[in-house]
Amino acid sequence: MMNSHLIKIIRRYKQWTHKYFYSTQVLGSNNVDKIRNIGILAHIDAGKTTTTERMLFFAGSIKQMGEVHDGNTVTDFMSQERERGITIRSAAVTFSWRKHQVNLVDTPGHIDFTMEVEQTLNVLDGAVIVLDGSAGVEAQTVTVWQQSLRYKIPKIVFVNKMDRKDADLMMSCNSLVEKMRVKPVCLQMPLIHDKKLIGVIDVLTMEKLTWEQGKMRRSVIGNDCPKTLQSVKEARAKVVDTVSGCDDELASKIIESESLDNAPTPLVVNAIRRATISEKIIPVFCGSAYKNIGIEPLLDAVIMYLPSPKETKQYFQHFGENLCARAFKIVHDKQRGPVTFFRIYSGNFSKGQKTYNIQKNLTEQTGKVMVTFADEYKEVESLGVGNIAAITGLKHSTTGDMITSSATAAQAAKKLMGSKDGSVDINDMFSKGPKVPEAVFFCSVEPPSLSQQAALETALTQLQREDPSLRVNHDPDTNQIILGGMGELHLEIIKDRLLKEYKVEATLGKLQISYREAPLDKATCDITTETKIGNNKHFVSISLSIIPKQNEDDEKVILILDRTSEAASNIACILPKHLVAVRHGIIVGLMHGPKIGYQVMNCQIMLHMLNVVKGTTDFAIEATATQCVQKLLKQAKTSILEPIMLLEIICQEAHVPSIMGDLSKKRAAIRNVSIRSCGSKVITSEVPLSELFGYSTSLRIITSGTATFTMEFLEYRALSLIEENKVIEKIRGF
Repeated sequence: MMNSHLIKIIRRYKQWTHKYFYSTQVLGSNNVDKIRNIGILAHIDAGKTTTTERMLFFAGSIKQMGEVHDGNTVTDFMSQERERGITIRSAAVTFSWRKHQVNLVDTPGHIDFTMEVEQTLNVLDGAVIVLDGSAGVEAQTVTVWQQSLRYKIPKIVFVNKMDRKDADLMMSCNSLVEKMRVKPVCLQMPLIHDKKLIGVIDVLTMEKLTWEQGKMRRSVIGNDCPKTLQSVKEARAKVVDTVSGCDDELASKIIESESLDNAPTPLVVNAIRRATISEKIIPVFCGSAYKNIGIEPLLDAVIMYLPSPKETKQYFQHFGENLCARAFKIVHDKQRGPVTFFRIYSGNFSKGQKTYNIQKNLTEQTGKVMVTFADEYKEVESLGVGNIAAITGLKHSTTGDMITSSATAAQAAKKLMGSKDGSVDINDMFSKGPKVPEAVFFCSVEPPSLSQQAALETALTQLQREDPSLRVNHDPDTNQIILGGMGELHLEIIKDRLLKEYKVEATLGKLQISYREAPLDKATCDITTETKIGNNKHFVSISLSIIPKQNEDDEKVILILDRTSEAASNIACILPKHLVAVRHGIIVGLMHGPKIGYQVMNCQIMLHMLNVVKGTTDFAIEATATQCVQKLLKQAKTSILEPIMLLEIICQEAHVPSIMGDLSKKRAAIRNVSIRSCGSKVITSEVPLSELFGYSTSLRIITSGTATFTMEFLEYRALSLIEENKVIEKIRGF
């Protein structure tokens, strides 16, 4: 066996040679019809990064394919990604295929980094969903699919790993129907010879696509294979029948010809494209990325069936020739500083251009304009509509911000939208950004010495700007910095990045659960404060009520106004700036509940009355509102809520009883136990996060390392009285 030192040398050589052969193609196409902005989305280990790597190779952007297990893929360039063999940060690459420009973003599959997916989806025109052919739709597949629905993104599906013995295309399609409630249309069938995957069959053209020595060959299915020919004809007829039910133009042609078999392929392709863009069907393709089978047809499908920038997000056309772009990602580069990634919707992004940030209401001067290829950048003078630009010099822009040429251009666009398209919520469209998930874990972080305190705070500020799901707060009682994250792995990666990228040997405290509190009853409170500072008198009299809600999604508005006749006259006289001060005070008051000092949720605050004297500061109003909310919470009393995780375990049948017995000790609610085509069992359950500390080790012991699991945040749920007392004792110490 080779010693570990020699293995490291060989791996570094592979990484260096792979990097040496990168070809950063600067495309920046001006023909919008020839651009495709797509993302690769999937459950962890479904093969997203391997599929992306093969796409780059067959498109000619790289001369040598990397492998995830070798740590030398293009899009997994972070040291943490190469060490762990997972994608942590989304990476953008640009390449050409059949005279089209493809801007592709490879995204993480791990739930801890779902924020990277959310930020990316905001600017995509289409997506490729990668499924594991032996597993079908998995837990994180459902999550990313639901995220894509929020942004109305057309999708195609690539069923990967069809070279595995337990792979099943029909099972994967059925899982799409059962779990996603969509219409999958199989445009390919696996081609098996001697129980091995040698290629795929194109259902529309009825051709065999085989790969020999890395080259694809097409051949017609002849009469010498009657069974195969008959099954392909039936599959084609099924495709035409399904698509004609979603497309009137194709349906009328079929009625004229009175046959499903004679529908011309170009006509069917155009109908599939229309139905895909309108999200009526999901085209399904298959292959094996690792075996280099099915990648070229998948690239063809991206061009044929996914929309160009011109076919999506039509409301941005109201900006005319003015620049309109949305920020979706920020990376801190050692030499360039913060690099902000933008999707351009209208106009041109030029070097050194002045921009107006609509959300921040400020003007900023841009630096360089660059095209990105993973971690490599190529400077250009300008980029046009539909492209993805990497911009330096912006210090205040954050993910989700929309920028334009000037404040005048923004106002003109708003007026046009309001007059021409009443269906568009202008305020929502301008403010719509990535949905930041709740942090479920938190811990303290401390520098090795006071001399590195400033460096730690700077590093955390930059990391939080890159990753909005990372919460950074200061605890006023302990004077500690508190980190909130999506999971154990998330915070572990942050610690690793602090050390390797920022040279700060930070120490993380013990992980703690992010509990919540919720009011039990409705309550009303009046409070009056009167203080004198110098010659100025500050008088505030306020009346508030707290109203419990079933869950946080019932109503996102925290402050509501009393609309009764008794309160109407007072409410009408309140100045807007005073309402803002009241709202700020309410937010502060809800940050700490009376039982364990955690954030309060599932409630609204109603303002009945507010009286202030002239000269009273906004700070005095905020402080009074906070005091009133704190009194309300004590009157209403609160319950403690704990985060509940959706846990999915894949195991052998023999281990099911042991796992179920262990879950019963963890207050788990079993949702379902299903079986896969390969015979493996899938146990889906709802488990409190507090019971899942170190669960990977426990599961490994129970199943001798043969089982795997994934989990994601589901909801906050009230604790029983016994469990609540345990939590109070644990946190308070008594």
